[in-house]
Amino acid sequence: MKKIFLSLFVATLGLSVNAQIEAPQPSPSSKLEQKVGLTDVTVEYSRPGVKGRKVFGNLVPYGNLWRTGANKNTIVTFSQDVTIDGKSLKKGSYAIFTKPSASSWEVMFYNDTNNWGTPRQWDDRKVALTTNVKVQTMPMLIETFTITIDDVMNGSAVLGILWENT
Repeated sequence: MKKIFLSLFVATLGLSVNAQIEAPQPSPSSKLEQKVGLTDVTVEYSRPGVKGRKVFGNLVPYGNLWRTGANKNTIVTFSQDVTIDGKSLKKGSYAIFTKPSASSWEVMFYNDTNNWGTPRQWDDRKVALTTNVKVQTMPMLIETFTITIDDVMNGSAVLGILWENT
């Protein structure tokens, strides 16, 4: 009886130890926090890899709405009202969607952050702000999708979206 009990105990212990191991995700999540002037900026996103694929114009087709990352929507949160490209945006959380093209991207800040991917029904009334940015070619391969907050000054910063050679 003791051997059976001991065997069951060891088997149970082995199963509980295995349940605690978490394998790396194909598109791991990331969280970026930066104070810009008096505003706290937080970006939460998933980071897919190039993995030998052609990304822009293929995996992410030109002219199509993209969730700008992988898995759950990329979400940016501002603790204060901000100005983006000369346009006002209220404090709060927004999903970032983009429409990439070879020379520029349309970037949309969307009020509904509870989507997984692109919304099933796009609602233009939920677009809080839209801006266009020019594409810059990177001098090296950016293997893992990366969002940066660069050129931080007292009242401004640059949100960078980097992947593949863009």
